[in-house]
Amino acid sequence: MTIRTVVWGENIHERENAIVRDIYPDGMHATIASALNKDPEIEATTATLQEPEHGLPVDRLAETDVLVWWGHKAHGEVSDEIVERVAKRVWEGMGLLVLHSGHFAKPFKRLMGTPCALKWREAGERERIWTVNPGHPIAAGIPENFVLENEEMYGEFFSVPEPLETVFISWFAGGEVFRSGLTWRRGAGNIFYFRPGHETYPTYHDANVQQVIRNGVKWAYNPIPRYAAVHDAPNVPVEEALEPITERGPRLHQAGEEGYK
Repeated sequence: MTIRTVVWGENIHERENAIVRDIYPDGMHATIASALNKDPEIEATTATLQEPEHGLPVDRLAETDVLVWWGHKAHGEVSDEIVERVAKRVWEGMGLLVLHSGHFAKPFKRLMGTPCALKWREAGERERIWTVNPGHPIAAGIPENFVLENEEMYGEFFSVPEPLETVFISWFAGGEVFRSGLTWRRGAGNIFYFRPGHETYPTYHDANVQQVIRNGVKWAYNPIPRYAAVHDAPNVPVEEALEPITERGPRLHQAGEEGYK
């Protein structure tokens, strides 16, 4: 089994900001993909905003098992067509990992259906990440807690739907707490949001953060073949009912006619 993974990066801060470029000379997306490729079960490649179709043409997404997404400065530049393309693949069973400021990414907001807003502060403060669901596959090999010495603060309330599971909670030196590792399912697709990853700090070089992302990819992977029927809404004729029935009332649609969508 090889989990075909695409790491999508906005790739703007790395090109425009010297601090970010020094930390991630090949881009955050390349650093994350390199960490994923340390696991023989994962085959990670990259895509960026600047590529045609943002690096996510239909045929590539069709062959993607898990998509990892990091965005920040240019959420609004992501094409709505690509947003719908990503959402469609998640509903069909593609896994999605959303990192840090990707909480405002258009595909994530499309799938959550909520503002996905939160409090924040950029002060390089200490973040202690607590593993509150140690038996979860995403927490495999992760200690009870670990520290990132410099990070951006995220604080509650985080306006996302009630998660399926909470795996991690963060505490910050300024006193705030945040649900920093959350899961959902949308259609046949698994979604994991993981909070750490501000671009001016070396977060994606941290061994624990890398392990969480590897675990997240494995958890999000759905081995069942693409479930394209998730989009179907067939009008079932009376004669095809599983048990014999007699039509008893008026109707708007003729047999086999498309419904309203």
